[in-house]
Amino acid sequence: MADIKDNESQHVEELDDMKAPNHHTINLPDSLLGLDDTELKRLGVKTTTKLDFVIMPPMTIMYILNYLDRQNIAASKLANIMEDLDMTVQQFNTSVSILFVGYILMQVPSNLVVSKIRYPAIYICSAVVVFLIEGVLTIGFAIIFACYLPNTPRKIIGFTQQQLDWLRYNYEADQMQEDYSNEITAKQGFIMAVTDPKTWLLCGILYATYTAAAVNNFFPTVVAGLGFSQNKSYGLTAPPFVLCVICMLINGYHSDKTQERFLHIACPLIITVIANIIAVSTLNISARYVAMMLLPASFYSSAIVQLSWISGSLSQPSVKRACAIALINCICNTPNIWTSYTYYDSPRYVAAFAVNLGAAVIAIGMATWTFYYLRRQNAMMDLGRALGKSGPTATQQAAGFRYLL
Repeated sequence: MADIKDNESQHVEELDDMKAPNHHTINLPDSLLGLDDTELKRLGVKTTTKLDFVIMPPMTIMYILNYLDRQNIAASKLANIMEDLDMTVQQFNTSVSILFVGYILMQVPSNLVVSKIRYPAIYICSAVVVFLIEGVLTIGFAIIFACYLPNTPRKIIGFTQQQLDWLRYNYEADQMQEDYSNEITAKQGFIMAVTDPKTWLLCGILYATYTAAAVNNFFPTVVAGLGFSQNKSYGLTAPPFVLCVICMLINGYHSDKTQERFLHIACPLIITVIANIIAVSTLNISARYVAMMLLPASFYSSAIVQLSWISGSLSQPSVKRACAIALINCICNTPNIWTSYTYYDSPRYVAAFAVNLGAAVIAIGMATWTFYYLRRQNAMMDLGRALGKSGPTATQQAAGFRYLL
């Protein structure tokens, strides 16, 4: 009986804490107080569109150039780099592994730095200088974008104060409280990230997905294994990624519009499973190329929604979220190191496609586990229960925060 009373009193205290005033509660900026709902919505559409034109073009260009610089090694094998350098298959696979080691190790400290420094745009763009001569084009664009990209929503060239206030308010409204990253250190943010169960659940999904996606590092070689010449292999490598772009846009847009995550992650992965079954079970050219068409479109369509689920499910403060995202991305890129050693038995690549198949199944299982875990968390919030340090803050819960499922 005493235990029941203790539990009841604890529950009442949790509810009282949630209802109590909190200095992180969102307040509408003074410049927006005089606007009605229609005017506020119109301002939001105009500001968001304006911000998209400021950020999306340079970030898209930088990501494409970054990706090209990292993925050139996949195409180099068809261009006879092994013969030119007198490399064995194992040596080439090792070079692919080494390519990702430094990239992986620096992600967590890099994101912690970005979350704390005053001018992150300069830091992000200056990082590409390490490409030196090979990345001349990347470096040129990086220097330009370092001067162009905004460092904070509080100060963006060409935006009125009212638009800047709306951006800050909209970000905080999305998180359902003000950001308080300035009140904690990078070390505290790191500890918060690694002790949150959601970090590891979401990491498990993306890790398995990226394992299945490691075929991307050998895609031209796998296509060439169908018996085509070098030029035809290059040409046949393009259509799967054209389809991939279309599917990613459709899946990502529909997931955002419906505010649903699990099915938009699991369904493409089911297609990944089917494609790997086809690839591992036959050398028929038509069937194998169909599998090649489906693979990037399916696992990347799933991954893009997973990244959104990660960002939306990891709670405040932003330094914790930045660290968690970097940690997840760091761990989930490690398959690029070891999966290269599974691509040795050309043209079947039985070991590689078997690993990819198993990884896709595990990703579906992890996504299902995460879905039920977050649904349980939402049910607990519906009952007014606090979720501890790893859950949303009391302010977020009081404002109606719920995890997307």
